[in-house]
Amino acid sequence: MKRYLLDTGIAGLYIDRKRGVYERARAELARGNRVGIGAPVLAELAYRAEGSPHRDRNMQRLELALATWKLWLVTEDVAYEYGRIAIELRHTGRVIGQNDMMIAGIARTIGNCIVVTMDGDLAFVPGLACENWAEPNEDKGPAE
Repeated sequence: MKRYLLDTGIAGLYIDRKRGVYERARAELARGNRVGIGAPVLAELAYRAEGSPHRDRNMQRLELALATWKLWLVTEDVAYEYGRIAIELRHTGRVIGQNDMMIAGIARTIGNCIVVTMDGDLAFVPGLACENWAEPNEDKGPAE
């Protein structure tokens, strides 16, 4: 079983059912894989919904998506992994956002995990597999 950890931008596309992300996630679930988000992504999505002019509708859409996603939490192991990632990136001269490092920490801790992101920063994390489901490919056709 593979685990797919959606970053905030991809999770937003899932919720909005844009660019084939929702369909890809459903296909992975049908294959027996897990699709979910980390607690930092939930926080970012909640922030967006709370600040939206359509707050109630967007909170409802978020809650509907959350009912189908696995929610991976920030644990003690994740916190230590975050520290290792921060040092690894510092030694390579790369700086990425704190939430991205926390997402990477979750992914490396849960194992057999691919981070689904449009953010190129996560690709700089050693040992982290990344995919971009919003990019067009032969199977999906062009993104809308």
